[in-house]
Amino acid sequence: MLLVYTHKITPRLTYVFKHICKRILGLEVSFTSKIEDFIAHDSLKMSYAKQPLSKEIFVRSHSLLFEQGLSDLDIGVNQWDDTKGFFATGERSDLPYDIFAASFYLLSRYEEYLPHVNDDYGRFLASESLAYKSGFLEEPIIDIWAYKLKAVLQKRFPEYQFSERKYNVVPVIDVPSAYKYLQRGLLRTLGGLFGDILRLKFRQFYQRLSVLLGFQKDPFDIYNWLINRQKTVEFKFYVFFLIGAYSTYDKNISINKKDFISLIKSIGDYCNIGLKASYFAIDDVSVLKKEKQNLESVTNFNLLAVRNSHAKINLPFAYRNAVELEIPNDYTMGYFNEIGFRAGTCTPFLFYDLDYEVQTPLQIHPYHMMDFAMLKYESQLDKKEYLQRFISKIKIVQGTFCPVFHNYSLADDGEWEGFKELFNLILKSVDD
Repeated sequence: MLLVYTHKITPRLTYVFKHICKRILGLEVSFTSKIEDFIAHDSLKMSYAKQPLSKEIFVRSHSLLFEQGLSDLDIGVNQWDDTKGFFATGERSDLPYDIFAASFYLLSRYEEYLPHVNDDYGRFLASESLAYKSGFLEEPIIDIWAYKLKAVLQKRFPEYQFSERKYNVVPVIDVPSAYKYLQRGLLRTLGGLFGDILRLKFRQFYQRLSVLLGFQKDPFDIYNWLINRQKTVEFKFYVFFLIGAYSTYDKNISINKKDFISLIKSIGDYCNIGLKASYFAIDDVSVLKKEKQNLESVTNFNLLAVRNSHAKINLPFAYRNAVELEIPNDYTMGYFNEIGFRAGTCTPFLFYDLDYEVQTPLQIHPYHMMDFAMLKYESQLDKKEYLQRFISKIKIVQGTFCPVFHNYSLADDGEWEGFKELFNLILKSVDD
């Protein structure tokens, strides 16, 4: 166990130390502000304060973990070996940067509470983030920092045996509409057929008609293939179904359709099932509650995970709603159009509410790549080479890779051709 001496034990401090020490390094950690207890401890220990007590491992603290609320922070990002760092500490510190304050800034999404520019859907843009502007978005920087701390601890306590974690994958399949043409009701189906003709989309008209008449499989129906892929691996896929009301933002199939219900049940026999919260459920807890209840009535299980429509997070309100409804896991933390680590980590973490200064029970599972972001690479070879390089960064810190694919991208058609191969490459990376 690591004992940390600090002059003041705060919720922010315990939160971030537990993420770095326990969740990343597998190291139990406790805290004291009593010098005599710190001196008496005969195992791993360090101090986190403005001045060291003696010759112990010491990290000079930034003020961030002892503050409350938000303030204007002067952040200068500098090169640190093969990575970046900020909140410099000075010569006496065993680490040149306060990785704990810096990690808290990233994990709490501090910058998303500050004034910034959103896109048309109300989403925080990657280009607004410190990570993007400073060139470390594609690094699991908190996990890298944690391993630097581990190296310092190992040098001072060589006899201590650290536990090792293993690289793993949690594939997410997002289903905004289960079928492209089927189960859409008479009016929507007729509207689609006439729309194809009016827009001179004769190939799509023929495909739509062939599917409706049963001569061709619906392009989005990849579910037998998905179940077969699930059977080949030990880890579970997470499949998120949109079941909210039809709207301008969400063009889904009614949850009252028997075939749709059967589909969810059949997928649930093999994969984990989650709720893709509709656009209007993100900010309205009553709508989210109804969608949660509807999905639970289908699966006969308590809902374990949610993922927001259009990858929108309105912090802190969307996460507070999940906490209120006792939804334990969220898979929305990431960027739809950029590959990388929005919260700076490839390790699941707990949501910290900056307004209330409290750690919540909601576990955030950040995703690091969405299929849409891979379209920027034109050739299949470029996509594969980039993906392999990205995976290697997560493997170095033995983290969790969470990619997001949609049922339509796994249809492997048009601009999505080759995405099944990318999905398979990710599955195979666990054994490589």
